[in-house]
Amino acid sequence: MSSRFEEIDWRETPMGAISLRRRLDPALKIDVYEIKLDDEYLMSSLFTVAEIELARLGLAALTGSDLDVVVGGLGLGYTAHAVLEDPRVRTLTVVEALGEVIDWHRRELVPLGSALTRDPRSHLVHGDFFAMAADADGFDPRTPGRRFHAILLDIDHTPRHVLHPSHAAFYTADGLRRLATHLHPAGVFALWSDDPPDEALQTTLVEVFGTAQAHRVEFPNHLHGGDSANTVYVASRPRTS
Repeated sequence: MSSRFEEIDWRETPMGAISLRRRLDPALKIDVYEIKLDDEYLMSSLFTVAEIELARLGLAALTGSDLDVVVGGLGLGYTAHAVLEDPRVRTLTVVEALGEVIDWHRRELVPLGSALTRDPRSHLVHGDFFAMAADADGFDPRTPGRRFHAILLDIDHTPRHVLHPSHAAFYTADGLRRLATHLHPAGVFALWSDDPPDEALQTTLVEVFGTAQAHRVEFPNHLHGGDSANTVYVASRPRTS
């Protein structure tokens, strides 16, 4: 059995102090990996259902094969790993603002590090997702202007509770229109949020993409013995654009 608590890594970053921790959950008797930014929890391996559903629901909205996918936000890698489990996926580009998080995966300090870094379809990019979304060059520095079949985003807590004020403009109609230029016709944008479905956001997604649906994803919360829920939005571009 592993030790009760271990701080695996701690670094100062431009966004604050980021840490990777592992603790033994005494009730479940499993190791739990957690990422914190200052005093805020960014991700826990105890709660991954909605992160996996972000990939599943986003890709389920697509037809065809040879899919090229972007994931915004690496975290512990559960969304990216779920993307790679879909046999239709040809390439995965993961954009992560913190090089420290990419380094944890490359050093295999997190449980999914090996699976993500050794899969030839996977490419980890150190960059600002929101700046890249607004730039015509897009998300793949190797192929400027490249378009994708799906873009899946899990960075901010919610569109209203962002990690940095500069992210807020992305969630406006203008910001989402710039993102849409990086998608193929019939491409999909999917977004994770910690809040319940937001009618105003869904209206904006429909305005920009044409169709959008909010999925309430429930999962057991072992901390209080009940259930919790996140929201996954899935928006699709028209087939001709």
